[in-house]
Amino acid sequence: MPSFPAPSVVVVAGPIRPADVPELCDRVRAARRGDGGDIVCDVSGVTATDLATVDALARMQLAARRAGGRIRLRDPSPRLALLLSLTGLGETLGIEPLGDPEEREPPLGEVQEAVETGDPTL
Repeated sequence: MPSFPAPSVVVVAGPIRPADVPELCDRVRAARRGDGGDIVCDVSGVTATDLATVDALARMQLAARRAGGRIRLRDPSPRLALLLSLTGLGETLGIEPLGDPEEREPPLGEVQEAVETGDPTL
């Protein structure tokens, strides 16, 4: 049975700030040159779930694509996975979609509409 080379791994930890993006993209490009395969981006240590993190991951994916590859996220927190899915980047970054909109649980704190029995129909 043929063996496949292990993918390159880029570990990302802590909060990601806009100033970190150039260095993260350099690391992705360097990992891509190493073995020519896709890059696994271990995000288990990412502590902030915000748009700066989403922007950095999107730019890292762009850097990988320009180098002829792509990144796949390993161990994103549930909050990060949800935010990436909501922004439309979940599948692009290798996160499985969270199901059809009808099958998803509503976000916490979402207001549910209720019908009062005395309300006229529209």
